[in-house]
Amino acid sequence: MVQALTADKLKTFFHARMPESHKGTFGHVCLLAGSIGKMGAAVIAATSCLRGGCGLLSVSIPFTERTILQSSLPEAMVLDRNHSMSYLDYDVFAAGPAMGLDAEAIELVEALLLVKHPQLVLDADALTILSTKRSLLDTLPPQTIITPHVKEFDRLAGTSLSMDDREEQAMKFASRYQVIVVLKHHRTFITDGDNCFRNTTGNTGLAKGGSGDALLGLIASFRAQGYQAMHAAMMGVYLHGLAADMAVQQYSEESLLITDVIQHYGKAFRETFYAS
Repeated sequence: MVQALTADKLKTFFHARMPESHKGTFGHVCLLAGSIGKMGAAVIAATSCLRGGCGLLSVSIPFTERTILQSSLPEAMVLDRNHSMSYLDYDVFAAGPAMGLDAEAIELVEALLLVKHPQLVLDADALTILSTKRSLLDTLPPQTIITPHVKEFDRLAGTSLSMDDREEQAMKFASRYQVIVVLKHHRTFITDGDNCFRNTTGNTGLAKGGSGDALLGLIASFRAQGYQAMHAAMMGVYLHGLAADMAVQQYSEESLLITDVIQHYGKAFRETFYAS
């Protein structure tokens, strides 16, 4: 049975910050995103990740583009994508937004799956690479979170004739590969194969480029803070939508930008977890 994703659901597993916490307490995310001419996706995902509360963020990008990221988000650390990295230094890897589909991007995704890092969040180009190199699906670590929109999911699982059929496919896909599927549409559907939730927040202002990049960053941030994969996905989807609902009170659904949504994360947190 599909359950409604509500604030009450999130409150059952939300954990407030302890006063003695430090940046290491809230995890280190490594984000693989961006390419020449498409650094906006990396900036959006990175900003969303930090606004979600993780302690540290490193972003793997083409090093020629480092000025864009460091001037837009000085809180993030930059990694040169052309240099090898230690996969042991990070609590969570998030990959996909505008990272490209060239040989270098494919090698990065393959390397990430080869080391079997236990906490992955994959979206966008990373999912397209999986759909073109389907043997990689069998190497996904359990509890990997994937966040496809409808077309990306159809490329992974086969074309469905209706949204109901697609959600059924998402359940089967999640069960087969032991992953969390966040199927993005007007009422985003989340499943681990057994449990299913349909989101109750959000509006058409999110139907713009960059929305999925922000959602990836937010989910990865919650994963780094110690939330289970399903819980991180649920929190990210709900709060992302709620922030959009709050932002349209100032803007309109037509004029809403994803940067406006990210600026409302704090209000969404307060209303969901801290309102009396």
